[in-house]
Amino acid sequence: MDTYKNIFRVNLIILIFNILVCILKIATGYLINSMSMIADGFHSLTDASSNVIGLIGISFAYRPSDEKHPYGHKKIETMVTLIIGAMLVLVCYEVIAGAVERIKNPVQVNANIYSFAIMIITIAVNLFVTNFEKKKARELKSDFLESDSIHTASDVLVSLSVIAGLVFARYGVQIADVIVSIFIVIMIGRAAFEIFSRSTSILVDAVVLDEEGIEQLVKSVDGVRSCHKIRTRGREDDIKVDLHVLVNEDMSVLRAHEISDIIEENLKRVYPGITDVTIHIEPEEDIRNK
Repeated sequence: MDTYKNIFRVNLIILIFNILVCILKIATGYLINSMSMIADGFHSLTDASSNVIGLIGISFAYRPSDEKHPYGHKKIETMVTLIIGAMLVLVCYEVIAGAVERIKNPVQVNANIYSFAIMIITIAVNLFVTNFEKKKARELKSDFLESDSIHTASDVLVSLSVIAGLVFARYGVQIADVIVSIFIVIMIGRAAFEIFSRSTSILVDAVVLDEEGIEQLVKSVDGVRSCHKIRTRGREDDIKVDLHVLVNEDMSVLRAHEISDIIEENLKRVYPGITDVTIHIEPEEDIRNK
């Protein structure tokens, strides 16, 4: 619950900053007829929207285990990150449609000092938010905060490109505004891909830990002859491990149980993210005869 409260608090703080940035960019974009700034503003709007979704998703993700969900609900947080990715794809479509319209019907961009000041302020805010969110993501081992920090980081590069477009527009190169908009699409699409890649790896139970490292650790336990069928899955802060351990066929059940406890303790000590370990004890002689 402490982790949940901390993630919720961080998310709420970031939401406030993202709403502020979004309002400044969109309002200024419409005032100076800058499509790239408006697109950047909507990019920031998806940041704010993802924070709202995160507040809802996290409230479910950190509910305790129950009879129907013995492994907990933490993957809900990972599923929420897919919604963020989908929102980014939608923004890409909207920006492309706007760019096509702007090419057909060019509009004069009024790049004034005020617009440059707004962009510099929003970049400073985004840099603070990105670093703050990444730091908290590592501390709290939160998939949502990690993926959202990637999203926010892309805002900084996008905003820099908007400033470049405003500079060109100030010198009469109006097509630069459209070109920057296309660049924004590329940056947003890249962020969406990274989020989808990370989240789907968790949801389809991709390997999390190095099998060789686990094998060496398990084999170092006194009484263990060998181990195989090592499998790992889950989130960084909720890793499930199962493996088969070979012991002497004459070993007592009590000793085998003690070895299992030692293996579990060692794994959780070396890999703090492990929350569940399933160990199958097998007699070495039976394995040789198979």
